[in-house]
Amino acid sequence: MIDADAMDREALAALLRWYAAMGVDCALGEAPVDRFVQAREKSEESAPEFARAAPEPPAPAPAPPPRPQTPAPPKTRPVAPQPAAALSHDAAAASAREQAASARTLDELRERLAAFDGCALKFSATQLVFADGAPDAKIMIVGEGPGADEDRIGRPFVGRAGQLLDKMLAAIGLDRTKVYIANVVPWRPPGNRTPTPQELALCLPFVRRQIELVAPDFLVLLGASAAQTLLNEKEGITRLRGHWHDYHGDGGTIRALPMLHPAYLLRAPLKKAQAWRDLRVLRHALDQKYGRGAAGPA
Repeated sequence: MIDADAMDREALAALLRWYAAMGVDCALGEAPVDRFVQAREKSEESAPEFARAAPEPPAPAPAPPPRPQTPAPPKTRPVAPQPAAALSHDAAAASAREQAASARTLDELRERLAAFDGCALKFSATQLVFADGAPDAKIMIVGEGPGADEDRIGRPFVGRAGQLLDKMLAAIGLDRTKVYIANVVPWRPPGNRTPTPQELALCLPFVRRQIELVAPDFLVLLGASAAQTLLNEKEGITRLRGHWHDYHGDGGTIRALPMLHPAYLLRAPLKKAQAWRDLRVLRHALDQKYGRGAAGPA
């Protein structure tokens, strides 16, 4: 620290000149000075009273700590009634058998099936797809399950696969007025996936009762799901197709012919030759039973 009192005038002048040469442009004291506060105070002194800043309020006293509270008991939501689909598989299967057996007509069976909540497919589908065609037909066609078009319209085989089925029937002199069409699963599986064994088992009592009420002379089973489920077979459709099998129902034994599903034929058109051979097998059986070219008994 420089003692200015001990220096003469000439030495102080020399020191100031040296400070200026070194770039020193202000003098600092030993204690820091808040020059912003000084400038604000001077500004407020010259400002009118309404424009002066209000004095800062004293800091509030700290709040007392909260008193401990006894936690309220958790609220319990009311339990909504669960659909029958939430029941065990055995309970749902028993309900399906009971409901199917109680139907005395196809209309009653449709009502029982529409009210049945045991299969979860019902809750993801748009509507029930029960059947199409002539209820008194002697040829019953059973497919796998509805697709998107069938789910929207409410009738089986109305999409591209259904259009191909109509052409296949026409090739042997049949149409929808001469056959009865249903599926082993009456609700569309999400994304058109294959029905699970559990879903097939839950719907089986209804389709078996449907076959019993129609009482056809011939069954045409389209695809693996229909053939394996109704014939209780494990062989693939390529081994089952084209050969007559016996379907054992509550109303008796019915001749059943497994065939390739029309949806599969759309993906594999080269297999249509096999489908044509199967159709000729069906036509030959009709000719033998009812006479050449007939679609059923006179």
